[in-house]
Amino acid sequence: MRVALFLTCVNDTLYPDTGRAVVALLTRLGVEVDFPTAQTCCGQPHYNTGYRHEAEPLARRFAEVFGAYDAIVTPSGSCGAMVRELYPRMGERARAEGRGDTLATALAPKTYELTEFLVDVLGVTDVGAYFPHTVTYHPSCHGLRMLGLGDRPRRLLEAVEGLELVELPGAEECCGFGGTFAVKNADVSAAMGADKVRNAASTGAEVLCGADNSCLMHLGGTMARLRTDLRPVHLAEILASVKGGAAV
Repeated sequence: MRVALFLTCVNDTLYPDTGRAVVALLTRLGVEVDFPTAQTCCGQPHYNTGYRHEAEPLARRFAEVFGAYDAIVTPSGSCGAMVRELYPRMGERARAEGRGDTLATALAPKTYELTEFLVDVLGVTDVGAYFPHTVTYHPSCHGLRMLGLGDRPRRLLEAVEGLELVELPGAEECCGFGGTFAVKNADVSAAMGADKVRNAASTGAEVLCGADNSCLMHLGGTMARLRTDLRPVHLAEILASVKGGAAV
C-alpha cells in the first residue's frame, strides 16, 4: 500500500510529535508511510464557519496532493470527518451550482482516522506498546458521532502493556472546543471544558488521552488553569511508546 500521513494544521503547527508518533507506530507495524510536504489545510475551519466556497480550493488541493495514495491516515477525527463526510457534500453542492465536480469523491473511502486504519485495515489492536500509567479516554465529537469510531480507541488502549484504563464519567459529552465555537462562545466553551477536566480528574488518572489534539489543546489549557495533576496525551503517542523508549 502507498500510505500518506495527513498531519493536519494543528498538529503540524503545535504538535509535530504526534505526527512523528504516527510514523514510528506504522513503520513498526510494517507500513511504509509518506508525508506529502505539499499538503495544506483541509478547509474545515472555513466550512464550519459558513465559507463553503472558500473551502473548495483547499479541497481541490487536498485531492491533488493525496489522490495517488492507496490510503490516507490522519491522527484527527475532525479533519478525517471533513474529508470523508463533508467533501462529498461540498462536491454535490458545487455540481448543483454549476461549478463542476469540485472534489475527488474517491478520496473519502480511503481516508482513515488512525484507530480505524489500525483496527479495520491492519487488523491489529495490540501494537506492541508499553505505557505504565493510569489513563482515561475522552472520545472527541467528530470521531464519536461522524466517523463512528466506537470502541476502537479503547480496544487499542486496553492492549497496551502497563496501561490501566479507567472510565471517564460523562465521556460522550462534548469538551467545549468545537473550533470557532470556543472563540464565539468562550464562556460556554470554558464551562464545558472545566466539567470535562473535573470528571477526568475524579478518576485519579495521570493522563487524559484523546485522538484529537485540538480538543486536547483546549483541555490542556483548562487543566493548567484548574491546576490539576492530569496531563493530555494524544493516543498516537501512547501507541508509539515502547519499553526503553523516550518517556511521553
